Amino acid sequence: MVAYTALILATALERLAELVVARRNAASSFARGGREFGASHYPWMVALHTGFLIGCVAEVWLLQRVFVPWLGFPMLAVAIAAQMLRWWCIRALGRAWNTRVIVVPGQTKSRRGPYRYLDHPNYVAVVAEGVALPLIHGAYLTAIVFTVLNAALLRVRIKCEAQALDLLVPEDNP
Repeated sequence: MVAYTALILATALERLAELVVARRNAASSFARGGREFGASHYPWMVALHTGFLIGCVAEVWLLQRVFVPWLGFPMLAVAIAAQMLRWWCIRALGRAWNTRVIVVPGQTKSRRGPYRYLDHPNYVAVVAEGVALPLIHGAYLTAIVFTVLNAALLRVRIKCEAQALDLLVPEDNP
């Protein structure tokens, strides 16, 4: 349980690093005339993702979940792959990447990196991690609750992003 808690704390630190990048990118976007969409759902997203990390640890400790190697190790691999995909997305979008939906006039839709293959690869990473990270140590209730709530949030978020992205120039070249 201690190693799992350390993994979740490392994930939380990684999220803080993402927020540093997001704030820097948001400031840059707003300085270039960026407009934010979906600000009303953003606090819900922050609360859900914070609750997710807390739920992972709380379920394992309070319900005494045990590590099951045949499940835990493959889920760790999925969680690592999700992190790699997330940072590929961040790198591919550069200063356009953000945890908020901000559109800068004249900005183009990216078709770089994983965006060549998927419209929302970052959400693939979020969904994969939402299942994998809790299941590393048997926190299946957290996996279920997060997945259901995240699906509802992603419906709102993807619709918001689609509307915002419609304002962009069609696409840039890789």
